[in-house]
Amino acid sequence: MNIDASLLRQAAQAAAGGQQYPAATLYLVATPIGNLADLSLRAIHLLGLADALACEDTRQGGGLLRHLGLHKPLIALHQHNEREGSAAVIARLAAGERVAYASDAGTPAISDPGAVLVQQVVAAGYRVLPLPGPSSTVTALSVAGDTAATSFAFAGFLPTKAGERRTALQAVLAVEGQSQVVFEAPHRITELIALLAELAPARRVTVCRELTKQFESIHTAEAATLPGWMAADAQRQRGEFVLVLHALAAQASAEDELPAEAQRTLALLAAELPLKQAVALAAQISGAPRNRLYDAGLKLKRGGDE
Repeated sequence: MNIDASLLRQAAQAAAGGQQYPAATLYLVATPIGNLADLSLRAIHLLGLADALACEDTRQGGGLLRHLGLHKPLIALHQHNEREGSAAVIARLAAGERVAYASDAGTPAISDPGAVLVQQVVAAGYRVLPLPGPSSTVTALSVAGDTAATSFAFAGFLPTKAGERRTALQAVLAVEGQSQVVFEAPHRITELIALLAELAPARRVTVCRELTKQFESIHTAEAATLPGWMAADAQRQRGEFVLVLHALAAQASAEDELPAEAQRTLALLAAELPLKQAVALAAQISGAPRNRLYDAGLKLKRGGDE
């Protein structure tokens, strides 16, 4: 998308209002995860004020500045040199400068460099102020529709070794009441999907691919169905992935069993409809948690088969 940089800068200045941006301060700037139009007006305004931009990749940071018609000194600060890069930032803060920091995409320090920089700057006695904006984690959570969750946890990238990966995923899947956010690269996505189908076939998963980009896709389904869905179209295996593993309902106690009316509704529907459809309708009618209804439906089905 082409953006009129001059108009955006004017809008950013107008939007700034009475907000103060003091000198000798580090500013964490969230940058777009795909669509450049998601760059906030405050971010544009602050980048115009900054004396220097520290960035995960100077090519990426420099490209962003050029798009906005800005020219600033660049400081390379990535996972391999974060402590050394932090020293360069602190030297500029000591000279009274405003320094912005941006990772390649999204919010700094969320599966990206930035945490060490913040720690070092604060320890040196300088302020750090965040400019909120794009985050693939929050974006995926917002579209997952996980009504069973009371909170969420960020798992990030799982280990690459098969054994460690299985153990880590089992631990993530065992947590009750939380949506779990997992990142994955395209060359490992089919392995992760297959492992989810094996370990938690009934768990609902939202697969977000290429969020905010031209070929963005979002698909929510039970894990057991995902390998077939992904294999049906090679395009579904390409791009950057954010997965939301929907919350595991707490184990029902004697006081927390499905209400009798919900069980009766499910039994009547399951006798006439496929289990997935019966569970969905029973959840709408009774308001009972879908995961618990699905578990109860499986027990009904096993009982009928026997």
